[in-house]
Parts: sequence; C-alpha cells; structure tokens
Amino acid sequence: MSFAEKQAYFDEIAPHWDQWTSPETVAARLRSELASWRIEPDERIVDLGCGTGNLTLVLLEILSPAGRVVAVDPAGKMLTVARAKNPDSRVSWAQTDAAHLPLAARSADRVICFSVWPHLDDPAAALVEFHRVLKPGGFLHVWHIDSKETINKVHASAGPAVACDVLLPAVQLAELASAAGFIPVEVVDDDHRYLVSARRQAGGE
Repeated sequence: MSFAEKQAYFDEIAPHWDQWTSPETVAARLRSELASWRIEPDERIVDLGCGTGNLTLVLLEILSPAGRVVAVDPAGKMLTVARAKNPDSRVSWAQTDAAHLPLAARSADRVICFSVWPHLDDPAAALVEFHRVLKPGGFLHVWHIDSKETINKVHASAGPAVACDVLLPAVQLAELASAAGFIPVEVVDDDHRYLVSARRQAGGE
C-alpha cells in the first residue's frame, strides 16, 4: 500500500478508534510503563504517530508547565480527534511523516513511537530523523502494549492497507537503532509487551 492509501485508511477509522479500544484501560497501562522511564517534568517529548492522542494525555499528566509534547501524525482526521481531546497549550500538533519532523536538530529529549512502528513508510529514514532531533543522551522508545505476534495478527486481518505492516523482532530493531547511532538500553519482546529503548550517543553529529 502507498503512503497516501495508508493515510486514507487511518483517516477513515479515526472517528471510531476510541470506540474500539478502552482509553481508560490503555491509559492505566501507559502510566504504569511511563513511571519506570524517569521522565523529567520539563522534557520536550515527540509523540510520534499520536493517533487520537491517548499517550499525549498521559504525558501531560507527567509534565510540568515548562514541559512540551510535539504530537505528530500523518492522518489529519486522527489529529482532529486528538486536538479535541487535548486543548492544552503545551502540545503542538504536526501532520507529517516520521522522516520530516518540524523540529530543530538536538531539540527533543525523547521520541516515543507508541503503537506505530510497523506503519512507518521508511523506518531507516525515521531513525536518521530521530537521531537528528534528539539531544545527545536523549531517548528513543519503540513501544507496544501487546506482543509482536498479537500486533502482526491484528494487522494481517485488518485489511489491505495495513496487512503487510509487520513488527519485526525487537532484537532486530535494536540492531537497526545501533546502526543509526543509538545505544540500546532495554529490549523486551515477550507475550505481553514490546519495547526497544535506546539512547542517542552523546557527542558527534
């Protein structure tokens, strides 16, 4: 599927997304995981593939008035739903893809790819872009709250737009991150959770 076709698919399902999930249950799981990440209250965080904004809402609970979230999604109707739920002025919104973030170099403390990695059009280009926008020592998190087997099964049955969007083994993703200048610090790939956390190397370009 082309990028435009995938974008149209997510625009179509945007009004229904929160009806298919339990935002309260998801939020509880998000809070539990984020508590272990030691997020500083004044961080600038990129919510990559923000969808309907559920992670953005939880991040705002953690951040101080000085903290910021840059919520990014290529699907305009997903952003419309998210903005309606998140009127907070600490959030800036951007309709773009992962390889073209509206951020200066070394300006973000953290990039979180929650439930989005298999949908990226060009993962290698995205990693280069994440490395560009992160401060030295900043964190990248690729994260799902289900196993890769569950994720891949859902995508395979969800229709042609996402049927080929496969989540690769976390070890392989960690290797790709390493090649892009990141240092993997946590790799989890089990029956309940998928996480690759990596740190941008200090110094260098």
